Amino acid sequence: MSETAPLIDETREDEVVILTFNDPPRRNAMTKAMGEAFRDKIAELEGDTQMRAVVLTGSGTAFSAGGDLDMISGLADKAHAGNARDEVRDFMRDFYGLFLSVRNLPVPTLAAINGHAIGAGLCVALGCDIRYIAHESKVGLNFTKLGLHPGMGASWTLPRLVGPAMAAELMYTSRIVGGEEAAAIGLANRCLPTEEVLPATIAVAREIASCSPAATRSLKKGLAHSPDVDLSSQLDFEAAEQAVCFETDDMLEGIAAAKERRAPKFVGS
Repeated sequence: MSETAPLIDETREDEVVILTFNDPPRRNAMTKAMGEAFRDKIAELEGDTQMRAVVLTGSGTAFSAGGDLDMISGLADKAHAGNARDEVRDFMRDFYGLFLSVRNLPVPTLAAINGHAIGAGLCVALGCDIRYIAHESKVGLNFTKLGLHPGMGASWTLPRLVGPAMAAELMYTSRIVGGEEAAAIGLANRCLPTEEVLPATIAVAREIASCSPAATRSLKKGLAHSPDVDLSSQLDFEAAEQAVCFETDDMLEGIAAAKERRAPKFVGS
């Protein structure tokens, strides 16, 4: 990779933003520098009113091989030298936030897992709303094989996707699974041939982008809100969000398009 090549590459297809981890010689290992570049890119996008969906993928043959081993071993050396527990804890907590900033985006996020996604690399994909995976991909949370408690939200996101028992098995054993099993257990939405993963993910992102951006952003808030409340509270939330949508031009366009039996043309207001 050229020294001037960005660690996070951004491309666009109309209202769909594609972010690519871009360090193929190291299989897109997650370094602090990459995390800071990722956080900064996410911060730029948070206020982008034209964006309707974001796709996250990796350059080369991997999505991400996970946390940079040199960084991890350096922290272990520091910890063994003594009196560094608080420093290591604070470093790791900040490090999680760099990559999990993807959860701050107000639009749907989709992970195109084009290759292996291990440890923290898989954690970032788990932080997205939707995941598509290559048949040949290997994914897993190998923290316990490194002597580590899982991090970067793994013990929160994985049980919500695959259930507590399957999540426990995968995390206790550090077992690596293939693309087909990942889809079968609910870790990924769909398993595809490698060459189809990114195009298929972008196609779904474009389908999302064709829907009302006002309603989609509202739905993203609703889905984030629902796990922590009872049904009555969620009904209150939905009614309030629908009341806002009724005031938008998108709502008028959606109804007109349905009556005229044509595709709607939403402007996001």
